[in-house]
Amino acid sequence: MGRSNKASEFFRGLKGKRIAVCGVGKNNIPIIYQLLLHGAVVTGCDKRTREQLGNIADELEAAGASLCLGDGYLDSLTETGWDMILRTPGMKPYLPQFEKARRRGITVTSEMEMFFSLCPAHITAVTGSDGKTTTTTIIAGLLEAAGFRVHLGGNIGRPLLPVVEDIESEDRVVVELSSFQLTGMKQSPQTAVITNIAPNHLDWHTDMQEYIDAKKNLIAWQDSSDISVLNADNEYTASFSTTTQGKRLMFSRKSKPECGAWLSNDGILTLTQKGVDTPVIAADEIRLPGVHNIENYLAAISAVWGKVPPEIIADYARSFGGVPHRCELVRELNGVKWYNDSIGSSPSRTIAGLEAFHRKVILIAGGYDKHIPYDPLGPAAAKTVKEAILLGATANAIEAVIRKNSKLPVHRVSSMEEAVLTARKIAQGGDIVFMSPASASFDLYANFEERGDHFKRLVMAL
Repeated sequence: MGRSNKASEFFRGLKGKRIAVCGVGKNNIPIIYQLLLHGAVVTGCDKRTREQLGNIADELEAAGASLCLGDGYLDSLTETGWDMILRTPGMKPYLPQFEKARRRGITVTSEMEMFFSLCPAHITAVTGSDGKTTTTTIIAGLLEAAGFRVHLGGNIGRPLLPVVEDIESEDRVVVELSSFQLTGMKQSPQTAVITNIAPNHLDWHTDMQEYIDAKKNLIAWQDSSDISVLNADNEYTASFSTTTQGKRLMFSRKSKPECGAWLSNDGILTLTQKGVDTPVIAADEIRLPGVHNIENYLAAISAVWGKVPPEIIADYARSFGGVPHRCELVRELNGVKWYNDSIGSSPSRTIAGLEAFHRKVILIAGGYDKHIPYDPLGPAAAKTVKEAILLGATANAIEAVIRKNSKLPVHRVSSMEEAVLTARKIAQGGDIVFMSPASASFDLYANFEERGDHFKRLVMAL
């Protein structure tokens, strides 16, 4: 058993080094403290003003950091004297200031790139347009159930660089990676899982191809000893199978792969390897509802095969109740079930949630516009939605595709409070109210968690 000597040596070498940390968000703050602890000279750069940062600015300066804030906060990066620039994932890696710094020989990197280069343990990384958080959580839970010491982090909400020196080679690391984190990344994990790809984040990416290429980066730097897990039912991920370097496992709800997990005609999640079929669990025994969660388990089974016995996988699947804000049952009141699916920040996510139910639902949707086409939501809503309650910047676009495909009632509201009260008014015993916005949260909330928590508070107050 051993911790990362490489990491310890790296941090010892930071003493006196001048490092700019771009983006003073919740994930980078622990990293700033970590760098200061090892004697680095750190400047935190952020587009927010001191007033907007509030107490964070005072606390960072008290710890020894300098700050460069507000308009022009990246201009200092073009100066000489920096040893390293650490960018937050939301900043494109090829900004002019970063490119100029690279030409000067300055290292421009990110927390996750640094972590990958220093981590001594096997890394399983998950990306995808939908299902990546649930799949990441399932993989971590399965490995823990099999007795591994597991470190879970990345886009799921916990930076791992601050704990890299405590990770031992026998541990397992499971990370969720967003397209933001993968853009420009030149390292891949030992086990890579891509759940699916559908249009998303087109307000940030230059175009759909850049978004696809970012996801593909997860497998682009693997070698022959690595493992890739790909969705055979998704045209984009299926096309990646021709470019994998190591062992490839495909997962499918529709057909049996040569190697990987699949759903049999009689509803059994099965893994096939070297011509041997191993049944794992019946789909109707999985506690999480919906075909999308069958796909999440197929991906997870493929990722942990050979490390986690089938019986442990089955026991976990029967008991795991899911991740908050993902088809989360909030309460049942007067025969009406209220579900929080705030993670539904794209049409494809919301469609997957709608298809998890066996009856039509009252849908609450709408939010910030990420410039994603809403056309697929129209036919899906016609089949799965009883009435729709719409709010936010995308309400017009969602209503347009609903009207094009059906005559179901549409109610327009201006707030989540009004949405919940409207749903309460129209819902009858046996109905399901499903809050799945098919949109990002940024017009009204800081993130999808804040939106989901607000919805839950309103529902619990009824």
